[in-house]
Amino acid sequence: MMKRLQAYQFELMPNGEQSRAMRQYAGCCRVVYNKALVWQNEQYQADNTFKFGYTKIANLLPLWKSELAWLKDAPSQALQQTLKNLETSFRNFFARRADFPKFKKKGVSDSFRFPQGFKIEQHNNRLFLPKLGWIRYRNSREMLGVAKNITVSQKCGKWYASIQTEREVAQPEHAATSIVGVDVGIARFATLSNGQVFESVNSFKQKQTRLARYQRALSRKVKFSSHWKKQKGKITRLHSTIANIRKDYLHKTTSTISQNHAMIVIEDLQISHMSKSAKGTIETKGRNVKQKSGLNRSILDQGWFEFRRQLEYKQAWAGGQVLAVNPRNTSRTCPCCKHVAKENRQTQAKFECVACGYAENADLVGAINILAAGHAVLACGVTVQQDRTVKHEPAEGIRKSSREPVGIPAL
Repeated sequence: MMKRLQAYQFELMPNGEQSRAMRQYAGCCRVVYNKALVWQNEQYQADNTFKFGYTKIANLLPLWKSELAWLKDAPSQALQQTLKNLETSFRNFFARRADFPKFKKKGVSDSFRFPQGFKIEQHNNRLFLPKLGWIRYRNSREMLGVAKNITVSQKCGKWYASIQTEREVAQPEHAATSIVGVDVGIARFATLSNGQVFESVNSFKQKQTRLARYQRALSRKVKFSSHWKKQKGKITRLHSTIANIRKDYLHKTTSTISQNHAMIVIEDLQISHMSKSAKGTIETKGRNVKQKSGLNRSILDQGWFEFRRQLEYKQAWAGGQVLAVNPRNTSRTCPCCKHVAKENRQTQAKFECVACGYAENADLVGAINILAAGHAVLACGVTVQQDRTVKHEPAEGIRKSSREPVGIPAL
């Protein structure tokens, strides 16, 4: 048996009084988060030491409530969970998994969480939240497991409840037995080593013209006026549409790949490095800044990081596995004679080996080489994970650094 944590998101249908209360609670949580961050920064500047801890900072909540009486209107557990979120942010920062915590802005990621005190009635399509009462929600799917906490968030003027559940499931065994290599790109979103192709949806590119028109209209309006807020809402909803199209396509693609293959081999791409700006500095100007900006926009429009994240958890639930390999030279190596040269890939779509004359689509060649590199990784006992490298002890004579390219064996 294994424990499965799964979240279900539903749209809430609150009345006017409940909507106003939820906006107030989200604002209180934002104020508490920012005050705790200010307190920690002051402590660090005073003696250059990090003193933040949930227990220590939670003792300041009564003081802040006495200073700001309206903080008492918000549920205490929601404010406490906000401090726990900040503690997690600091832990991720010191573990080098995230940047230093930033101050929260009004209207951006407004949310609050209830770890207890809630009730859920799926048959009546409603849930009970402390200080808010019963709220109806759009019950779009059956929820399995025991609810552990509920996070209420606002997006594009609508409120959503994310319910995290926990349940015991049998150790899964994948129905398929095949292994496949996946090469991701821009012209083609994903190409499998068996020849299957998933075209790019390019949701941002589809809406880019409309988005530019909306932004030009926003620039002509008086800031924070009623017309400015109305136009700002249009832009926010359009961004939400772009994100929903991309997310829907990624879920459909990853589900198809995960259901048909027990092991999936992908490249260990560092998206943040690949999409860095080329502007340079004041002293050293960058080159081809406009072209690099367009490339960065196209890379981020694909959602490669989310693609990998979805593959990993779906394979774990299905009993499969995702293997990440070093991406070096996967698009320059001939799968026939193993000759590596930059000239092998003459264009984005055409691959032709200068040594043996082997010709094929470049994306398919990359997927074949990724699959071969996956076989080499399994044989050598070296795995590359998202948090850089995790090395098992290889056999004698095998290259020990997983940052170096793993040899691609002859097929």
